[in-house]
Amino acid sequence: MKYLIDIGHPAHVHYFKNFAKVVIDKGAKVLFTCRDKDVTISLLKHFGFDYISFGHNYKSKAGKVFGLLYFTMRLFFVSLKFRPDMYLNATMYAAIVAWLFRKPHISLEDTFNREQVRLYLPFTSCILTGDYEHPSLGKKEIKFSGYQELLYLHPYYFKPDPSIFKDLGIEKGTPYVIVRFVSWNASHDYGHNGVSLENKKKLVKMFSKYLKVFITSEEKLPKELEPYRIKIASEKMHSAISFASLLYGESATMASEAAMLGVPAIFLDNTGRWYTKEEEEKYGLVFNFTESEDNQINSIKKGVELVKNPQLKMLWNEKRKKLLTDKIDVTAFLIWFVENYPESAKIMKENPEYQYNFK
Repeated sequence: MKYLIDIGHPAHVHYFKNFAKVVIDKGAKVLFTCRDKDVTISLLKHFGFDYISFGHNYKSKAGKVFGLLYFTMRLFFVSLKFRPDMYLNATMYAAIVAWLFRKPHISLEDTFNREQVRLYLPFTSCILTGDYEHPSLGKKEIKFSGYQELLYLHPYYFKPDPSIFKDLGIEKGTPYVIVRFVSWNASHDYGHNGVSLENKKKLVKMFSKYLKVFITSEEKLPKELEPYRIKIASEKMHSAISFASLLYGESATMASEAAMLGVPAIFLDNTGRWYTKEEEEKYGLVFNFTESEDNQINSIKKGVELVKNPQLKMLWNEKRKKLLTDKIDVTAFLIWFVENYPESAKIMKENPEYQYNFK
């Protein structure tokens, strides 16, 4: 079998890395295609996967329309040479090209951005989503009990490396917070501004009273915040999150990653995410705030309240245990589903409980 996996976001590399390793060991061929976004290429290189980059994403609305045509065309010509048997991921480029070649395309979806879903829905074969409350994607949707971040942060697959303290330049056990700022350039980011510059400075000042502050940012930081930028290899970020006292920021993915690792997360976004909503309401692992001025201030206060709690790690580890007890091994499920598709889709439609064989 040949699988083509199109990467739309650096986290997608993590989604599929364990799947790719397993099927490659079984004799399959896997090719990743991507755009040069943030740390995507460094991650693909680190894991040793074959990949082709199509260059940088376009940021303007007109550029994104051009990019839809350009990246689809590039992917079409790559497919002519690679001849994949199946396409994976929730990008419209892969879905359209799979449809053109009459090959299956399996999507993973957790953002539910209607603009993107409308583009790929007619062309995809099947959409895998978590079973938390979210907008229905119709007859192509199959729900599983889990989150996409469990594909790589389930304890079966991830063990945090304590040498991360050395990489961070701090003594082992030193409390710290990771702060994440995004670029707001994705198609679903229009109309968002995120944390104001004034409040970025304020939160660093407030958190610094209690613990070390590390910032990860997609864009250039102001001069006074640049010294706080985290300086570690991209593949070590999950170990850094795992030992942190708090994750604060504008990234839903990183907030959910923190939740999977038993670390409190504060997430700011006007739209929010259905999965972080469940992670807050059902498990108490994440705190969701909008981007309003009042909520920015309240989120900083909440962060300070959390890091001052001496029982924080113990409390969040218990919450994480409950989540892991409820959810399945999503990687094992994905491997089974892909290798047995389309029969697997039929099984899940007729008997959704079958997924609990993957605990």
